[in-house]
Amino acid sequence: MTSKITLALLLSSILATPALAQAPACGGNFAQFLEGVRAEAVGRGISDEVATKALRRATVDNKVLSRDRAQGVFRQTFLEFSQRSVSSNRMQVGAKKMKQYASTFARAEAEYGVPAAVITAFWGLETDFGAVQGDFNTLNALATLAHDCRRPELFRPQLLAAVEMVGHGDLDPTGTTGAWAGEIGQVQMLPKDILAYGIDGDGDGHVNLKKSSEDAIMTAARFIQALGWRAGEPWLAEVSLPKDAFPFEKSGLGQGMKLSDWTSLGVGFRNGAPTSQNLAADLVLPQGRNGPAFLVFPNFSIYLEWNQSFIYTTSAAYFATRLAGAKPYDAGNPGDGLGDIAMKQLQQKLAALGHDVGKIDGILGGGTRAAVRAEQLRLGLPADGWPDQTLLGRL
Repeated sequence: MTSKITLALLLSSILATPALAQAPACGGNFAQFLEGVRAEAVGRGISDEVATKALRRATVDNKVLSRDRAQGVFRQTFLEFSQRSVSSNRMQVGAKKMKQYASTFARAEAEYGVPAAVITAFWGLETDFGAVQGDFNTLNALATLAHDCRRPELFRPQLLAAVEMVGHGDLDPTGTTGAWAGEIGQVQMLPKDILAYGIDGDGDGHVNLKKSSEDAIMTAARFIQALGWRAGEPWLAEVSLPKDAFPFEKSGLGQGMKLSDWTSLGVGFRNGAPTSQNLAADLVLPQGRNGPAFLVFPNFSIYLEWNQSFIYTTSAAYFATRLAGAKPYDAGNPGDGLGDIAMKQLQQKLAALGHDVGKIDGILGGGTRAAVRAEQLRLGLPADGWPDQTLLGRL
């Protein structure tokens, strides 16, 4: 969600200012580190008064470091996560929110081309429509992560953006809270993105994503548009597949197919087909050929920009279709997948065969799915990208 700069560029920009020559870019004495941030903020045009106010009470939050070090990996299946996250209660609350803020959503779509259902799905998944926004002090969280030398190139710019927000009156250094990694508000955005895309949706002169649903809706719409949203186009549609032979090896992202290609193969739509047969379309089978099946379109890439987890992304896109009126998916009867140990064994075997599966982490990510399809095809198995004990035993 955030833009990054290299540590080398960061260091050169800091050391270019004599007053900062002794201030650590990360690590070291925390007070000295904060002084370097304060001086850099002033060098960027933020008043010394604002920079001092923002940073003078900042402290290291060891709970933030613990959360950062203990980040878990996403191990739920699509059925598990989507059925839990797209609950009947979320559907009901989401519908009420779309009605309650209908005029704001209409303005958001008119100005940025993003439908209400898309924004509402993110709103619901990120914070339960503002109910669960996180209780970490935002300034402390960002100062802690910027001081920590694991990812300073990501978090130092976010800390400087938070200091700038203090000057705008949109962040209270002692009172603003959010997620442990510094995301703020009902749609959980980082300070740089709030500065770049923040919209005062309620007309009070401030961008307050924590308290103002109007601000959150309008800001999310502008941010999603900036990620490349294509107005008037679909993002995901549930489909049914032919019972006869089907080229499952053509499933997966980036296969270069069009909607017309899929319809010619007998793919049907459960909630009505998009009108343009020329749309690029990929077939995604989150749990293989016997589970739910979806065609995804260029707008689906925006979901991957928002969150890189395939399971979260597909669930968010599905949630948005439900809020827009689609029926619940056909869960089918997917076979059992592989557990953590077996998945790591599979990844090790795939890597030994020359496939790029990335880190051996037990996660069925894009690289592993592509490798699984390739090996299924080689072995004469249905190449649907869903690994099971049969495949593991054949490798």
